[in-house]
Amino acid sequence: LSLKRMPFRIEAYDISNTGGMESVGSMIVFNNGKPSNSDYRKFKIKSVSGSNDYESMKEVLFRRFMRGKKEQEQIEQGELCEEEAKFYPFPDLILVDGGKGHVSCAREVLDELGVTIPLYGMVKDDSHRTRGITTESEEIEIDIRSSAFKLLAHIQDEAHRVAISYHRSLRGKKFTRSELETIEGIGVKRRKNLLKHFKSLERIKNASVEELAQVEGMNYRCAENVYNYF
Repeated sequence: LSLKRMPFRIEAYDISNTGGMESVGSMIVFNNGKPSNSDYRKFKIKSVSGSNDYESMKEVLFRRFMRGKKEQEQIEQGELCEEEAKFYPFPDLILVDGGKGHVSCAREVLDELGVTIPLYGMVKDDSHRTRGITTESEEIEIDIRSSAFKLLAHIQDEAHRVAISYHRSLRGKKFTRSELETIEGIGVKRRKNLLKHFKSLERIKNASVEELAQVEGMNYRCAENVYNYF
């Protein structure tokens, strides 16, 4: 890529949603060619309605680099230790999952914030496997037998895995909430207490009336309603 410096810290971003529901973004970090799990970050999309990967990607990058710039200022002013920062330092290379359109919308955010970091897109073939890397205007071929290609594929797969996992966890929690909400007498407070006590919907389903009634805020009638529902 003819970069001016070796990309020791690489950040990659991916967006996941199902029909626009529970859209999320992932930020994964590779340091010296290896995943740095403690530096991973996850984002719930707040400003975008429906399925819009471009705008979702913009939101994720804007939030990430705004936080990073703020932490950088705090570090320079002695208000924050670098070890305590969650979005600093900045990467040597940014990769976004997607083609030229994704790179273009990501570039808009970086330009707006005055961030000058090399940026590329990770493109996939028709079988959703890593194919190569792209700029806003052209795709760059990488030898599929090379270490660089294997690293790129690893990064793309990891960004996708984290985004999908986070999306599924949120979708599962939403399903759990919505199912409990249909039970007579189970409002927000009782629903939270049930989930806090039993940890999962499956354990609530398998609980006896007596066990359900022991939960904080529950009474015997509500416990019977939950038991009978399942």
